[in-house]
Amino acid sequence: MAWETRSRGTRYYTRSRRVSGRVEREYVGTGPLAELMAEADAEDRAQTLVQRATLDAEQQRLAELDSQGARLSELVDALASGALLLAGYRRHDRGDWRKRREYQVHGS
Repeated sequence: MAWETRSRGTRYYTRSRRVSGRVEREYVGTGPLAELMAEADAEDRAQTLVQRATLDAEQQRLAELDSQGARLSELVDALASGALLLAGYRRHDRGDWRKRREYQVHGS
């Protein structure tokens, strides 16, 4: 969005927008109506910036929660592994947990 001045000194307001990958300029006009349109466009841009900042803050908050959740999951896995080892289980080839066999001695 821009105010431009022609060679005769006349100011006019235009909007730029992207259509099919190309930037097209739209002539809005001059005078009080163009002033109102320029103010409305500026308010829209400001609102978009606020929304973007809010979204960025929310994404950062969710990323921190995700990181904390991953850390908690690691700690729970370590605690569960320790409990299973103490209970006599083992992991076969880094797969399922299996109870160790207890062998009996015959003939004593």
